[in-house]
Amino acid sequence: MDPIAWLSGSLGVPYWAVRAVAAPLVYPGLAAFMVVALFIIWAERKIAARVQMRVGPLYVSRRLGGALQVLADGVRIAFQEIIIPVGVEKWSFVLSPILAFTVVSLAFTMVPGGPGIYGFRSSLSLLATYAIVTLTPILVIVMGWASNNKFSYIGAGREALVSITGEATLLASLLAAAMMYGSMDFVEIVEAQMRSHVPGLVANPVAALLFFIAALLVTDRLPFDLVLGEQEIVQGPYTEYTGLLFALSMALGYAKLYVLMLVFTHVFLAGWAPFTSPLLGSIAVFAKTLLLMLVAVFLRSVYGRMRLDQVASMFWSKLFPLALVAFVVSALIHPIYAP
Repeated sequence: MDPIAWLSGSLGVPYWAVRAVAAPLVYPGLAAFMVVALFIIWAERKIAARVQMRVGPLYVSRRLGGALQVLADGVRIAFQEIIIPVGVEKWSFVLSPILAFTVVSLAFTMVPGGPGIYGFRSSLSLLATYAIVTLTPILVIVMGWASNNKFSYIGAGREALVSITGEATLLASLLAAAMMYGSMDFVEIVEAQMRSHVPGLVANPVAALLFFIAALLVTDRLPFDLVLGEQEIVQGPYTEYTGLLFALSMALGYAKLYVLMLVFTHVFLAGWAPFTSPLLGSIAVFAKTLLLMLVAVFLRSVYGRMRLDQVASMFWSKLFPLALVAFVVSALIHPIYAP
C-alpha cells in the first residue's frame, strides 16, 4: 500500500500536498538524513580507527561499539554557546549556514526516495537538483567573508576554486547520462534502466566514475578536503563557528553527499530496481545510497589530501576531457534505453 495515499486519506489532505511535505521532511528528507548522518559519522570514525589501528568511538555506549558517541557529541554541541566574534558581519555570519543547509534540503523535494516517493516531479528534476546543490558554495563563501578571519578567507577562496573545478565535471557527467537516457526526469531514468535491465553504471562507467569523483570534490571528502584543511587552515570557512551554527556547517557536507549519492543511485544504479512497490523500492534506494556513502567515507582512511594545484590539474586536464568520452559512449548506448 502507498503510505502517502494512506496518510492522505487519514488526514483528509490532498495527495500532492502530503507528498510535497513528507518528501523533504521525512523521506528521503530531513528525518532520513538525520538517521543516515548519525550512522555515517559513526561508521567513518570506526572504519578509520580500524584501518589506521586507532581506538575510535568506544567509551560512550561501550557495549554498542560507541554507537551513541555521535549522539552524545550532538547533544554537547546543541548546548554550546553560539559565539559571534567582534568584527564579523553579524547577519551574514548567522544566516549563511542556516540558508546553506536550507538550500540543500530543498533538493529532497526533487529526488525520489522510491516509486512515487517524491515531493515534485519534473521533466528537468535532474538539472534542478544539480542547480540547487551548486547554490551552496555561494553561501559558504559568504561564511568565510563574514567571519573576518584570515583562515576563513583562505577556506572561502578554496571553496570558490573547488566549486568551479568540480561542478564542471559533475555537470558534464550528468548531461552525458541525460543524453544516454533521453530524459532528465528521475522517474523516467529509473524506468529506462528497469526496462532495459542495464544499469547506467554498466552502460556508461566513464560518466559514473566522473560523477563519483566530482561528488567527492564538491562535498569536501578526502582526498579532496581542501576547503576544511584541518592541519593548516583549521576548518576553513567554518573556523569561527560554534554551537548549532557549527553543527549546521558540518552537516552541510554530509547533506550534499547524501543528495548526490541519491542522484548516483537513480542515474547509475537503477534507483529502486528490481522492486516496484513503494516500501521495497524505498528500502532498495536507501540501501544503495548508504552503501555509496560508506565507500565515500572509507576513502578517508586510505588517502592523503591532494594539493590544490594537483586537484585543479587532475580535473581540468584529465577528468574533464574524459567527459567527451562519456558523451560518445552515451550516444552509442542510447538506443538500448529508447522506449
